[in-house]
Amino acid sequence: MAKAVSVYRGTYVESTHDIHVAVANVDGNLLYSFGDSNRFTFPRSSMKPFQAIALMETGAADEFQFEEADLSVICSSHSGEPFHLKRVESILHKIKLQEDCLQCGTHIPRDIKNYNELIRAGGELSPKFSNCSGKHAGMLAAVVYKGEDLKTYRELNHPHQQRILNAIEAVCDFKRDKLEISVDGCGVPVHGLPLDRVAIGFSRLANPFSCAGFKHQNNLERLRRAMVNYPELVAGTDRFDTDLMRVFKGRLVAKGGAEGVQCIGDTKTGVGIAIKVEDGNNRAATVAAMEVLLQLGICDEEQYSLLEHHISAPVLNARNEKIGVIKPQFQLLQHN
Repeated sequence: MAKAVSVYRGTYVESTHDIHVAVANVDGNLLYSFGDSNRFTFPRSSMKPFQAIALMETGAADEFQFEEADLSVICSSHSGEPFHLKRVESILHKIKLQEDCLQCGTHIPRDIKNYNELIRAGGELSPKFSNCSGKHAGMLAAVVYKGEDLKTYRELNHPHQQRILNAIEAVCDFKRDKLEISVDGCGVPVHGLPLDRVAIGFSRLANPFSCAGFKHQNNLERLRRAMVNYPELVAGTDRFDTDLMRVFKGRLVAKGGAEGVQCIGDTKTGVGIAIKVEDGNNRAATVAAMEVLLQLGICDEEQYSLLEHHISAPVLNARNEKIGVIKPQFQLLQHN
């Protein structure tokens, strides 16, 4: 039985991936789907723009005079490149906190070149290298501004985490008491909800003023604008989110998440797209995302050529030789 995404080694199918897709508009209507559009999902880092709404609502971003670049890295899953680290350091400087206040833990960054330079210089990894350090810096900014407890900012019952629940409820049109809560990789609460609710959220991120009476319009617009104006801060060099937003020049806002999640909002058509790879493998998520864009008629020939390496993603060996390809083979179902 054919699967939605196949991984070819030469001419042979070596692995396959099942996916789920939901395409919705700001009014909550499901427009297209594949697989289970209602699949319970932890969108993981794809929720960072919605988590950042809570920061914006406190007034902390204005009080500390955050620039668009600051807001972009707050929404990011960055690669740990020097410009990412400097931007996180800048936020901490503005809120007068030290790096050890970040409770995101640490890991080897995607930017191996910068990591190797750190090791050669005798340095050690620290929390700012975490791909979630921008998000945590933003949470701390709100907590500092509100005069709340810094040590417990990660806990679900902390006022700021409660503000985040309210923001997600409003943007995704899903009652907060129905959200499933667990713990994300960086130690803060992670929120589970149906995939189509996530698509609604990304439609509203891209088109906040199309949703009548929606109170988060201005803040969503500011966050979207920050992400598309500074796409390199949202992800990094040779990363899908950055490449997609750069090629589409502000039309699309994109944010991936761990375990095979990819979300996109389109300012022109008004749709939000949410994708979940069943086995959690991110290599299928970006290929599936490009196929969805192509089937919706969002990607033109010029954009296709610039993003070709994401459309039929190459499989490379240790010599950096192309020895296979990752291909999508699914058709969206249109809903009336």
